[in-house]
Amino acid sequence: MKSNNHISKIWDIMEKEKTVGLVKRLYSSDAPFRVYGTFQYPESYFGLAFSFNNDIYIDLSSFYDLNELKIALFPDNSFANSNLLIIQLTEPENRDIFASLCENLVQAILNLETEPIVIRTVVNQLEKWKTLFQRSNSKGLTQTEQQGLYGELHFMHKILSRNPNSLYNTIQLWVGSEKALKDFQGSTWALEVKTTSTNNPQKITINNERQLDESLWENLYLYHLSIEISKQNGQSLCQKIVLIRELLKNDSPALSLFNSKLFETGYSDKHSHFYNERFYQIRNENYYKVEQHFPRIKENEICSGVCDVRYSIILANCNEFLIPENRVFYTIES
Repeated sequence: MKSNNHISKIWDIMEKEKTVGLVKRLYSSDAPFRVYGTFQYPESYFGLAFSFNNDIYIDLSSFYDLNELKIALFPDNSFANSNLLIIQLTEPENRDIFASLCENLVQAILNLETEPIVIRTVVNQLEKWKTLFQRSNSKGLTQTEQQGLYGELHFMHKILSRNPNSLYNTIQLWVGSEKALKDFQGSTWALEVKTTSTNNPQKITINNERQLDESLWENLYLYHLSIEISKQNGQSLCQKIVLIRELLKNDSPALSLFNSKLFETGYSDKHSHFYNERFYQIRNENYYKVEQHFPRIKENEICSGVCDVRYSIILANCNEFLIPENRVFYTIES
């Protein structure tokens, strides 16, 4: 994976300079807050730093002894009454994905209004990164997670191929990486992806009472992908990711956003060898509009005290709700 974002370019400059110790370089003079790319030599620690008023309190106790990340708070000697929050990557093999995460974090704070809000946003993101990097040191996704991710990426590949001039906005529609209730969301529509490979490919599992609740959407769709799994025929998860990255290669912001969202799912390129012998071959794919008497459980139908709802749907009984793919994309693209 090749990173081409702004923070990565700053790191490249500092890495070539080989200044001993920790050095920082301003991300942008136009940014409303003081944000820096950092590099520590000779350790080769790449990082991101935020300078802010020392009246703002930060509790970093939960970030000690993290895998691959080093979080520290120092007085910022460049400015009076200021502290410097530094986030460093200690393992260079994840530099590109760390660059994507940093770039998206910087973009997320550029439109914020005050330093306390900025720092709170940064700390909240660090909580998320802590879990992600801990997981990246595991053995990767389970087979069920791999299959679910493949289905989401297969649908996203379709949307991206249809909208080559709006790649970044299209990637933003994918919220399944963030464990949202629906896998894809627009302003007035949502779509849930279900991928099956069992002996009963027409049965899908719904994980909670809000997953197929269309109350907040003008249009809610269910996309069902039925696949065969083999060791030779079809397409692997890694091959699907390569195809999507190829589509995004000339759009650095879109590629950066995709890579960070991919990392949020628990996928890491260093685990690719775990996925290379599992191939998916598409048997069938269908779209359903979830409305009226579509068989599902809705939140407002559940008795008080009932929780952790999980149930199955037999899609063979849902044929009256089938709709053509072009009608789904007409809604998404309009």
